[in-house]
Amino acid sequence: MKTAITEMFGIEHPIIQGGMHFVGFAEMAAAVSNAGGLGIITGLTLGTPEKLANEIARCKDMTDKPFGVNLTFLPSLTPPDYPGLVKAIIDGGVKAVETAGRNPSQVMPALKDAGIKVIHKCTSVRHSLKAQEIGCDAVSVDGFECGGHPGEDDVPNFILLPRAADELEIPFVSSGGMADGRSLVASLAMGAAGMNMGTRFIATKEAPVHENVKQAIVAASELDTRLVMRPLRNTERVMTNEAVERLLEKERKLGADLKFEDIIGEVAGVYPRIMMEGDMDAGAWSCGMVAGLIHDIPTCKELIDRIMQEANDIIARLDRLQAA
Repeated sequence: MKTAITEMFGIEHPIIQGGMHFVGFAEMAAAVSNAGGLGIITGLTLGTPEKLANEIARCKDMTDKPFGVNLTFLPSLTPPDYPGLVKAIIDGGVKAVETAGRNPSQVMPALKDAGIKVIHKCTSVRHSLKAQEIGCDAVSVDGFECGGHPGEDDVPNFILLPRAADELEIPFVSSGGMADGRSLVASLAMGAAGMNMGTRFIATKEAPVHENVKQAIVAASELDTRLVMRPLRNTERVMTNEAVERLLEKERKLGADLKFEDIIGEVAGVYPRIMMEGDMDAGAWSCGMVAGLIHDIPTCKELIDRIMQEANDIIARLDRLQAA
């Protein structure tokens, strides 16, 4: 299947693995890229330019296909060495970068001068248009269903994707709630040129996370996520667990007086304990409503091949309906 996204990134299938904290290591990115999609290393998980450079090199040892690096721009008293991370990406010969969080304009000149294609993750049409304005090559349009940060507008993809198609001139992919061939065909129908999957890729054989995490996703339904940090306007969709329910109780109790310090125990520094050690009640971890559509743990190749077969079957069925 050829779309503007497969042509832009030099990939076989219009499927991108989004950056995910303590998931997007070389093993994950290489497995997706080898299966014909675009795998993504999560830059801030590595943290330093040296570690990111080593991870890029490791990924190159595992695949000769295109892969990218995610750079998320977050407010911080001690921000990461973004110039150093960008240099590691450029020096490593990476040709695709997924940016997220705040406006990535600070790094755009260096990335564009190096011939790197930039796809920015956005949760609204207005942010997508800004990404287009500053020179991003594509946008990942992230609906309210998504795991992680859905923004504050609460617009689901059945509205957000057509709105993006109406407004954008650059290609975009769907993100949030994407799991199978139905997701891909629906995304194409609403104007996207592919789809980005996060949670679905955690539940794969190659995902470098504890088996407890994968089993938690398979066991979950679409009702098992919660929205936390809404009072702080830093909303995050996470899998429910004891720590998350405790956090929500603090939010209800403190109301407008809630401060980040009140919930730091449930949200700060918990990812290594969850993703690597399998302590599923350690704190809040990002998970999409799409968990309700995930029932197995295939390899990345099995998953992507299945998605493409499902998509082709659906398109053929629609063609038959039109011919009838």
